[in-house]
Amino acid sequence: MKSIISLLAATAIGIASFVAPALAQEKGTVGIAMPTKSSARWIDDGNNIVAQLKAAGYGTDLQYADDDIPNQLSQIENMVTKGVKVLVIAAIDGTTLSDVLQQAADAKIKVIAYDRLIRDSKNVDYYATFDNFQVGVLQAGTIVKGLGLAEGKGPFNIELFGGSPDDNNAFFFYDGAMSVLQPYIDSGKLVIKSGQKGMDKVGTLRWDPATAQARMDNLLSANYTTGRVDAVLSPYDGISIGILSSLKGVGYGTKAQPLPFVSGQDAEVPSVKSIIAGEQYSTIFKDTRELAKVTVAMVDAVMTGKEPQINDTKTYDNGVKVVPSYLLKPVAVDKTNYESVLIGAGYYKAEQLK
Repeated sequence: MKSIISLLAATAIGIASFVAPALAQEKGTVGIAMPTKSSARWIDDGNNIVAQLKAAGYGTDLQYADDDIPNQLSQIENMVTKGVKVLVIAAIDGTTLSDVLQQAADAKIKVIAYDRLIRDSKNVDYYATFDNFQVGVLQAGTIVKGLGLAEGKGPFNIELFGGSPDDNNAFFFYDGAMSVLQPYIDSGKLVIKSGQKGMDKVGTLRWDPATAQARMDNLLSANYTTGRVDAVLSPYDGISIGILSSLKGVGYGTKAQPLPFVSGQDAEVPSVKSIIAGEQYSTIFKDTRELAKVTVAMVDAVMTGKEPQINDTKTYDNGVKVVPSYLLKPVAVDKTNYESVLIGAGYYKAEQLK
């Protein structure tokens, strides 16, 4: 009798373990295409989306493309072939996906652009992101604050860096920043000694720190053999680290030659530590947990035949259509508020930043 009971119990456990995964998949699988693992923020994005989708009862297929466009195209095609119900895509190059998105549309797969707008396709259903123009406004605002420009101080020398020209967000970041900085440039309070302006001149392909460091090396050797650079507009923390390495290499970072005010974005741990150490001046915090929450809510709405919540129907024209969007608010972070913003929100633990 004990043997029979044991056998029945084991069988019940086996059935339960077989049924549980099946139940988790019953709502369908969501394909998640992320650009790269080279940035900590994209790893966090992927993990947050997967965790929240699984909690909501969806299966997930998360793929990273190592910043390789053909690789991402192949990954998305594979997801379409496997029959995912929804695609969540953070594109490497937002102009290269038209054909595969047509395949998705033909298979009645909904597409949500994640953080980066997908361009030149009618088959982008929704867009979840932060207010990217405001990111640039905040980045420039920290430079204005650091330099004391609003109090009439100046003139100061500044150099400009942009993000990757194949990422639509990079233009919003740059335009937002220039909406703040241009009046000071026009008045002579800010001087770009290199003369380099515009995304065609200041863009940093693939957001690459080494590319940014090499460009900063060239800017310093060509324009600052006399005088100093007082501020650097940087759109992303990885780029900021490259810029700071270049500056330190020619003697900045001492009492006699302090580092310029350098902005950033994404509140990555190395940059927050740099801010605490008095090196990088600021960053922009974008809570990827909240972005994942919005994205999962969009997935759930389209899967249940409802309209997702959106709060912007004008800003994001992808060249074919204005994509209905939900924009979250970014937050500027510097040495004065990193504890309340990052640790207070539970995004980081204090020991992570030591």
